[in-house]
Parts: sequence; structure tokens; C-alpha cells
Amino acid sequence: MQLTLLEDSPLLLIGLTGLLGVMVGSFLNVVIYRLPVMLRYGWRVECLVFLGLPAEAAPAPVNLLWPGSHCPACQTVIKAYDNIPLLSYLLLGGRCRACGEKISLRYPLVELLAGFSAGLLAWRFGWSPALGFALILSWALLALSAIDIDQQLLPDSICLPVLWLGLLVNVFSVFSDCRDAIIGAIAGYLSLWIIYQLFKLLTGKEGMGYGDFKLLALCGAWLGWQVLPIIVLMASLFGTLAGIYQLSRHKLALGQPMAFGPYLAAAGWLALVWGQELNSLYLQVTGL
Repeated sequence: MQLTLLEDSPLLLIGLTGLLGVMVGSFLNVVIYRLPVMLRYGWRVECLVFLGLPAEAAPAPVNLLWPGSHCPACQTVIKAYDNIPLLSYLLLGGRCRACGEKISLRYPLVELLAGFSAGLLAWRFGWSPALGFALILSWALLALSAIDIDQQLLPDSICLPVLWLGLLVNVFSVFSDCRDAIIGAIAGYLSLWIIYQLFKLLTGKEGMGYGDFKLLALCGAWLGWQVLPIIVLMASLFGTLAGIYQLSRHKLALGQPMAFGPYLAAAGWLALVWGQELNSLYLQVTGL
């Protein structure tokens, strides 16, 4: 009965999916903050073992479940009633209850983006298996974007499982047929890898990271090779505009590295929602 109600009531589906997205966004904030810490600790241990030095016996300082949420400034454990997504931030006026330190705006922003994108996907795909998979891709892209902005890092522990999941999903032709998905994964990786190698050959510098190759391969695995040109075009446009803005505001120095992953992720998400329309517009404008 409840499933039929969701199928027959688009507004209810959108609202509940958006609410779910906000709650998932709260967990994504944990992933965004803690996963890089966990990775750095693991790399340090591996380096010590490789060098034949005594490895650290202590466990990693954090994982995704431990310790509980706490204020980064005063380390006070955050009570459940102060950890309600979006609502607690508003009620607390954006400050820690214990020490009064400002809470980063990123936390409610991630929750809001996770909820808004989830509601939009519910509107786009309706009550269908495609909606569930689209939510997974959307939240993965959001987490990758935020980590890349903070750390200039696109973790394999997110990229690779989601890439393989995209290929598995398209065995059943959910977003693309299997052949196009496999070609999309290969073409997505190789296209940026070739650009990287040519840029390095001409300038002696690295123009992007290997995580960007994997992220575009991920998008190709989910959406097929046909949308790759429009994804790269949109990502380049978004990145260029953002770079010009940051340079003009002196937030970025000329020649300073800038994360490209968020723009690839944003373009991939747009292609997920409006891929056919964007591709048709691209072909019409270019006359192809």
C-alpha cells in the first residue's frame, strides 16, 4: 500500500526523497571530513612498513562510525538534538552550543545539496529502480566534489566501487546499454589521460590528477560514451569561469593548482538528469 502511494503521489515521493537526501547529507559530511584522515593514516603506515621502520600500533584516530560527532573547536560531544540535519544549524544560529564557535557553512550546504538533488532526481525518474541508483551516484559525486575541494583528492575508495557499480547497473540497461557503458568507462579514462600526457610533454607540468581520469570514467560507465563530450565541455566551462572568478578575487594565484573534480562531478550530475536534452542541444549547436 505504501509503495503504491509513493508511485501514485509524485509530490510525496519528491518530499520524502528530499528528506532522505538531507539525512544522507549529514552522513556525507562525516565521510568528507574523516575519509581523508583515514587515508592519510593508512598511507603513513604503508610507508613505514615499506621503509622497514616500526609501524604505528595504534588504530586510526577516526573511522566513519567512531568517535561520535563532536565540535572541532572544543571537542564537546554533540548531543542528538543538536545534530538534526539543517534544523539544528538554524536553531543554534550556526554556532556550537558549548563554546559558541561558528559551525562551518559547508555542513548545512552539503545537507541541502544532498536533499535538493535527491528531490530533483525523484521528479526526474519517479518511483523506479533508476531513482535508487541515481541517488547513489548523486551522493557519491557530492562527496567526491567536497573532498576534492578540501584536499584536492578523489579517493579510489569511492571512485572505483561506484565505477564498477555503474557498469553492473548498465548490464540491465538502466541508464545506458552495457556496450556503451564499457566504452564510456574506457573512453572517459583515456581521453583525459591523453590530454594529461600531451600537456606534460609540452609544458613539463602535470595539468590534472589521475583521480580526474577515474571520475570521468565513472561518468562514462554510468551514462555511456555519448555524453562524455558534453560533460568535458561543461566541466571545462565551469572550471574556467570559477578560475577567472577566483583569480579576480585573489583567492587563487596564477599557476596555482585548482580542483577539477567538482566541475566534472557537476557536469556528470547534469548529464544524469538531462543527458539526452543536453546532448541533443550540443549536436544541434555544433551541427554534428
